[in-house]
Amino acid sequence: MLTVAALYHFARLPDPAAMRGPLLDLCLAQGLCGTLLLAREGVNGTIAGPRDGIDAVIAHLRSWPGFEGLEWKASHADQPPFARMKVRLKQEIVTMGQPDVDPTASVGRYVAPRDWNALISAPDVAVIDTRNDYEVAIGTFEGAVDPGTASFRDFPAWWAENAHRFEGKRIAMFCTGGIRCEKSTNFLMSQGVPEVHHLQGGILKYLEEIPEADSKWQGECFVFDQRVSLKHGLEQGSHGMCHACRRPISDADRAHPAFELGVCCPHCADEYSDADRERFRDRQRQFEREGRA
Repeated sequence: MLTVAALYHFARLPDPAAMRGPLLDLCLAQGLCGTLLLAREGVNGTIAGPRDGIDAVIAHLRSWPGFEGLEWKASHADQPPFARMKVRLKQEIVTMGQPDVDPTASVGRYVAPRDWNALISAPDVAVIDTRNDYEVAIGTFEGAVDPGTASFRDFPAWWAENAHRFEGKRIAMFCTGGIRCEKSTNFLMSQGVPEVHHLQGGILKYLEEIPEADSKWQGECFVFDQRVSLKHGLEQGSHGMCHACRRPISDADRAHPAFELGVCCPHCADEYSDADRERFRDRQRQFEREGRA
């Protein structure tokens, strides 16, 4: 059983490039796989491997000035959920494209999972899902607003067009692990929203702590690794992934006439050229020869 660690932390990192090499070397030495993103605003990512290796990397990150309070969320996998280990340098650890947004200055009010149900049930609270549309499609909280955004960069424009819908409301926001809400709550506060809350630890912490019988979560939670989705108790969900468009696919999608393993699914059947699809078929045949299909 492998430990999967989802982590992020906003703190000033003056020279991310200098930190990259030693961090990657440590991850490889500990037999880990996954991706970590480094930027001047902090670190974000998911890694998997032996628990001792995870602990070693967490201790290394917490040794950086300003990162002592880094927290992480654990789940488990029977097989490595990533193909390799990468440490990448980025402009932002989660891309919103708003240079004035600064989660180290202020964020919304954290709400523990045990208090979340009561908050989102209040009549004066509007609940907003900050994730991408394909993530929302397989699961979200009861009554949540879906902005229908294809990427996090689209959220500020969506808010500008829809802010009038939420006048007089308290706002409650959530995302997979909490990182998007660090930025989106800071953004809404900068737009003059007087009371903004967000789910502490994100959906993953909620699914870990709240029994299914008491839950207001509906469906499964998309995760960006080969497990594809998780359900209550952070057990692996039922969704697979289309290897063409990388969207989650259900049993119904796999039974659809537009589905072809490794080539296309009902969500992307019209998005690729014949040449693209033939290339995807070649890739799928290679996977099958290697026993990875």
